[in-house]
Amino acid sequence: MVQESRPSDTLDPASPDPAHWPVGRLLSSAARRVERDWNAHLAAWDLNHASQAVLAHLLRAPMSQRELATASGVTEQTMSRVLARMERSGYVTRAPHDDDRRRHVITITDEGRSAFFVASDRELAETMVTRGLTPEQAEQLRRLLVVVAGEPGTVSDPDDPDGSDRSAG
Repeated sequence: MVQESRPSDTLDPASPDPAHWPVGRLLSSAARRVERDWNAHLAAWDLNHASQAVLAHLLRAPMSQRELATASGVTEQTMSRVLARMERSGYVTRAPHDDDRRRHVITITDEGRSAFFVASDRELAETMVTRGLTPEQAEQLRRLLVVVAGEPGTVSDPDDPDGSDRSAG
């Protein structure tokens, strides 16, 4: 009897061939490639993936540096560097908080809003990530990544992307 080879039988994280890498290495490598490509695109506006995310948060409302750091999943020190660069670019302003002079409120400027919308071309971003995939494969990738990116401990159904069928409990 011939035994079929399963992917787990041929996984080799040291292999030069991505077809033999574990899923974690594949996902990490793909994420780094997409981040490099996206950062190269955003550089035309003196943005990167981190500063673009900050602008997205600030489109909803002004926030403190601590709130932005928490929302972005980075330290306050890292956020401080991101904000300093964005302030030099004219994309955000910092002003003392009305009630607490130790805190600053970060607000997006008109230039920041404009740069965000021009640089955030959804079609271009989707093309960068899904190049080489059929539309069906791209949709399948999206559904799988929603599951993988979900909060730890939550159940996500890829056929129910908005979670409307999820029952509590």
